[in-house]
Amino acid sequence: MKFSFKNDYSEGCHPNILQALLQSNLEQEAGYGEDRYCLEAKELIREKIGRKDSEIYFVSGGTQANLIVISSILRPYQAAISAATGHILNNEAGAIEATGHKILSIDTEDGKLRPSDIIPVLEGHSNVPHQVMPKLVYISNSTELGTTYNRKELEDLSSFCKQNNLYLFMDGARLGHGLTAETSDLTLEKIAELTDIFYLGGTKNGALIGEAIVINNPVLNENFGFSIKQKGAMLAKGRLLGIQFLELMKNDLYFDLAKHANQQAMKIKNALQERGASFLSDSYTNQIFPVLNNDLIEILAEKFEFYVWKKIDDQSSAIRLITSWNTSDKGVDDFIETIKNN
Repeated sequence: MKFSFKNDYSEGCHPNILQALLQSNLEQEAGYGEDRYCLEAKELIREKIGRKDSEIYFVSGGTQANLIVISSILRPYQAAISAATGHILNNEAGAIEATGHKILSIDTEDGKLRPSDIIPVLEGHSNVPHQVMPKLVYISNSTELGTTYNRKELEDLSSFCKQNNLYLFMDGARLGHGLTAETSDLTLEKIAELTDIFYLGGTKNGALIGEAIVINNPVLNENFGFSIKQKGAMLAKGRLLGIQFLELMKNDLYFDLAKHANQQAMKIKNALQERGASFLSDSYTNQIFPVLNNDLIEILAEKFEFYVWKKIDDQSSAIRLITSWNTSDKGVDDFIETIKNN
């Protein structure tokens, strides 16, 4: 059986979560997220972000979270701004466009957006009311290229959005990995302070399913629950999500799991650098994109699963390697050994 570095979904869930689900299985609880587990998990998240006034909603996955957030807070004539690598552009089957909202794409080298990137978009949509209105800035942390925002970058972006009456929305599918990267100087508290809305991704970090949407701008919370229900995201047995986030937030398990995934990725990154490999991006999270010759990629593919991400030329390509909360030392060591021997 091959060892998979293909995605975050090859694993089950952390044993603490499985045990908590088992222990609570025969309990009777209120439905639709009104159970005590969801309520306790929400309070614990509010404590972690330092915002008692933030509203929290649990949904099952990242695409669902992006779809609900963007379609809920934008008017029909308003558009989202995203890096060209953004998940909402490339990996969600046109989910945002299907709700009637245009995505304005910006090419960036590292998957991050900066005020200087957004200014031309705003200037290019000044023919009011004949063009769509840019209203929401969508960012990911960590990004789809494994890169992360630092505190200064997020502060500058947040300030720019406020000055230009734009909402700032952070896709946090890999937020744990972004925050625990060795180069990160961001915290959950700072993200809650600087964004209008973000979410904590559980699916990619130890949960079976689940993302926690955190609304920091009270204007965006009005009637948000209706959007969740209408889009089919209000889980009847909502405690399934609440139990998972309660376990993840306890004793900072969420961050411990993400840190482990990052550390395993860095072992592979360091080994590849020693071999002279270059990378599509300078990532310190659990996603790395080494550029290797095609012959070596074929050898690695015999023992390991991964995506060939981008063809560089006739001789080489970039592959994407993802390590998870459960990536074993054996899998990493075997990969490194194969690299050294070839």
